[in-house]
Amino acid sequence: MALLVLLRHGESVWNAANRFTGWTDVELSEKGEQEAADAGQQLADKRFDVCYTSDLVRAQKTAEIVLELNSASDTIPTHEDWRLNERHYGALQGLNKDETRAKHGAEQVHIWRRSYDVAPPDGESLKTCAERTIPCLEECIIPDLTSGKNVLVTAHGNSLRSIVMHIEGLTREQVLSLELPTGVPRSYEFDDSEFTRLD
Repeated sequence: MALLVLLRHGESVWNAANRFTGWTDVELSEKGEQEAADAGQQLADKRFDVCYTSDLVRAQKTAEIVLELNSASDTIPTHEDWRLNERHYGALQGLNKDETRAKHGAEQVHIWRRSYDVAPPDGESLKTCAERTIPCLEECIIPDLTSGKNVLVTAHGNSLRSIVMHIEGLTREQVLSLELPTGVPRSYEFDDSEFTRLD
């Protein structure tokens, strides 16, 4: 049996500023660093053999903080993969969410943010995001789990939502209400190609 832990990065400076972030490479806020440290403490007794993270600094820093607090996971290999990046928000990236709602209407912004297959202007839908995250899961992460390795994945709200949808068999409707808070681990046991949620 192997362990898979999915962890959304700690709060970023743009999360704190209520901005659409997407692929914009922004740092963790002080609160985000503390959230990562809290996750690290929560996971301190777990042994990780490998870590996967996106190629964005907020996810990488979260992984670094967690693994620093995890003495059993000393110097484990960490793989950066762009396919784990947040959903690309296109023309919305950098915009304040409240101002965007005022300009386009709350209903339209909700559709862009929470529908399964409607993308914001010049951006990605959750469906499009899943088309890159699921191959990463199947080509990289599951083979490690199959070989008995415990895996930590630090990534983003939407990239992780697409992975959770896949491994838990959620419907399009169910995934729309799935919330993954910053800095809160979501753990699974992997055995004989089956995932079992632990928390």
